[in-house]
Amino acid sequence: MEVAPIVELDGLSVHFGKRPILQDLRGRLGGRAIGLLGPNGAGKSTLIHTLLGFHPPSAGTARILGMDIRTHAKEIRTSIGYMPENDAFVPGISAVRFVRMMAELNGLPREAALERTHEALYYVGLGEARYRKLETYSLGMKQLAKLAQAIVATPRLLFLDEPTNGLDPETRARMIRLIREIRDTGKVHVIVSSHILADVEECCEEVLVLKEGRIAVYCNLEEERRADRRFLELETRGGEGSFADAAAALGCEVAPSGKGRIKMILPERVEIPDLYRLAAERGVQIRRLTHRRDSLQDIFLRAMEEQPRGHL
Repeated sequence: MEVAPIVELDGLSVHFGKRPILQDLRGRLGGRAIGLLGPNGAGKSTLIHTLLGFHPPSAGTARILGMDIRTHAKEIRTSIGYMPENDAFVPGISAVRFVRMMAELNGLPREAALERTHEALYYVGLGEARYRKLETYSLGMKQLAKLAQAIVATPRLLFLDEPTNGLDPETRARMIRLIREIRDTGKVHVIVSSHILADVEECCEEVLVLKEGRIAVYCNLEEERRADRRFLELETRGGEGSFADAAAALGCEVAPSGKGRIKMILPERVEIPDLYRLAAERGVQIRRLTHRRDSLQDIFLRAMEEQPRGHL
């Protein structure tokens, strides 16, 4: 049975004046945790803000949890939580008052909002500091308070914009653990926008990379991990072209990169001794061979080299 998508992009475009920011985005995302990556200016924040209803689409539309952002903005807002990248606190307010206010704005009755506020603040680790004013908080504590207000109304979809930005290693590890716990409940889907590839790789099952306002690549990390493909990097001397052609004939995916360097993905039926046999037959020296798994960094860097296509 096909799983219903959490986010559907249907020709979504956004222009600021005559300047295109997002261009004809198309695709369906349905994972428990979706990573949103891209260089500065790629359109990540604009995409999130458009899905939240802050920017109207210039063309096309999108659907969140089956609801069209053009016609069901109010219903969408009651189903989502949002942790912004920048601080947006009320001066002089305590964490309890702030999170409770956000819960009430999301539609919770006053008493239920207070109960959920205490639960959310204890959950993120701010229970002992919940009556302190937010301006006395450290950067890490402020990030955790933003997470608390995003989850206080038990959303079905949670947007996290740069959740670990500027955090020390201990607080970053706590934030990652909390995101994974929220994801693993199965009750909340999470979209994480970050420039830190390791955070996305640790938290997310799907990754969408934007470049110049278009989709550069989509990757299902869970499928990549299950495939456990064998990636090799070789340094050879002599007969690089014939050796690469022979490896390709065996079913290997081969990408020569010059000066005797070759990147290769081995199919199941090919083993490393087979490569040494091919090299010996063609008088090629394999001077170095390293075995590794393709990382999110590799996927991201390849996406930056390729022409963005706008769809999954």
